[in-house]
Amino acid sequence: MSQQGGRTTGHEDDDWWGQLYDDSTEDTGPTPATDSLDDRFASAAGTVRSASTAGDTGGAGEGVGTGAAGSVPGPRPEPPGPDGGRTDWWTSQDAPPTASPPTAPEGTVPRPRGGRAPDVTPGTHPPERHRAPWEPPSDTPPDPTNVPSGPLPPGFAERAPHGPAPSATGDHTPTKPPPAASKPPAPPSPPAPSTPPPTPPPPSPLPPPPALPPRPTPKDYVGSGPPTYDAQPTALPLADPDDLDDLVADTVLDGARYGAFALRAVSVRGDSARYRGEPRRDSLLTARFGTGDDALILVAMATGARATPGAHRAAAEVCRWIGRAVGRSHVRLAQDIRAARRGDLKSGLHRLTDRSLGRLRAGAAEQGLEPDEYAATLRCLLLPADPACRTRVFFGVGAGGLFRLRGGVWRDIEPRVGEVAGEPVVGFGSLPAETPEGDRLTMDLGITTPPNPYDPDPDPEPPREPFRFRASVARPGDTLLMCTGGLAEPLRGEPDLSAHLTGRWSGPTPPALAAFLADTQVRVKGYADDRTAAAVWEA
Repeated sequence: MSQQGGRTTGHEDDDWWGQLYDDSTEDTGPTPATDSLDDRFASAAGTVRSASTAGDTGGAGEGVGTGAAGSVPGPRPEPPGPDGGRTDWWTSQDAPPTASPPTAPEGTVPRPRGGRAPDVTPGTHPPERHRAPWEPPSDTPPDPTNVPSGPLPPGFAERAPHGPAPSATGDHTPTKPPPAASKPPAPPSPPAPSTPPPTPPPPSPLPPPPALPPRPTPKDYVGSGPPTYDAQPTALPLADPDDLDDLVADTVLDGARYGAFALRAVSVRGDSARYRGEPRRDSLLTARFGTGDDALILVAMATGARATPGAHRAAAEVCRWIGRAVGRSHVRLAQDIRAARRGDLKSGLHRLTDRSLGRLRAGAAEQGLEPDEYAATLRCLLLPADPACRTRVFFGVGAGGLFRLRGGVWRDIEPRVGEVAGEPVVGFGSLPAETPEGDRLTMDLGITTPPNPYDPDPDPEPPREPFRFRASVARPGDTLLMCTGGLAEPLRGEPDLSAHLTGRWSGPTPPALAAFLADTQVRVKGYADDRTAAAVWEA
């Protein structure tokens, strides 16, 4: 038998094949070792290798040693071709793939050339073949990293420690193995401690911190007890999808600083309106007209009539109308304030107020409502931006409050009809007079014209609120507060509220917007209306 692609070894080399498959050979009977076709092929492959090694004269073979029994040597070299070169048909791309011969299973004993398996006693291991010094024992798996450093004997090729394993079905194309890489020395292992280190004792538990006294809960009300309603908004007002401009925010907050004063203004929906889902009836307008020292700041606030469906609209309209009237005349008004033309200021502001309220009454007639059903109170404050002018002008119609905090004491300076309240102020009347502090004192007697006795059927007119006017010179450290009835009534009726605001607003600097909002929202039991206020701190 000749290897595929090899030369014929002659008739004498094939005698063993006939002896192996000759029918005349007497059966040797069962043997303890396995005798399969694979075992016989492995035995034949070993015999062919021995014959090829004996016939080669070129030194070491080029086959790849597998280190296992029945390894197949590399193919024999072909004779030189016509061109003197060497032709290896198995390296050609057109050559058909050759199948890798199967290797003997681990633990099997190759049959000798005579065809008989060695006699092995059952229960014992077959005799171990002679192995080279560099080969591992048969019962130990080969270590691919244990490669000898010296030259290999003839017939063995060096195998890479991590080279690719021979394919079970692929080609066996001999390739030149890469040089063996030197294995880096393994890092020294740390010496094992003779005795384990002592375990540190567990940390002692820390003593519990001392109990702190509970922080006092800030009160959002003053007086004898908590108010009836909730402190936060509950229900939103009903909205009309076709008239969303009619919606009124729950809270409006504003502020500014000009010249020698700082302004804080706020308008908050009352507790009762928040609970019932009603809109805020108060309206607030803060506007600046002009620039520089000639600028004039207007603060206007109005309150709609109670228990009327359009109260918030009436308050907003009267604020816009008075703002438009003051804005168009702000240059003349600023000049009159700086020049102390008190008569012109009173008469001019009175006409602007009557005109704005007259338009409100005309709107009620257009809607088919009574004048009282579409009415509002109005209170305004004029503040010149000129730092050299400290005159503060108040005017308006209707209920509300005007207070001044000076030296830690609140004074009610709301001008009343027929009397003078508080410190002397600059006003207008028939007989002006000077006060020891330099203020000019006047008063409006509020005398109305009696009905004509010769008119049998006079047109009944609803009683109108008197026009209120007051102008005073502010002093450094003063705090002037103008507010609607929702805050003026609890200030007059609950001493704790005025004491609370005295402690909060007596500092050298005005509060921030958020602090001012919190101060004006301090509730008092029995007072649940909207609150609108504007405070001026004098530097």
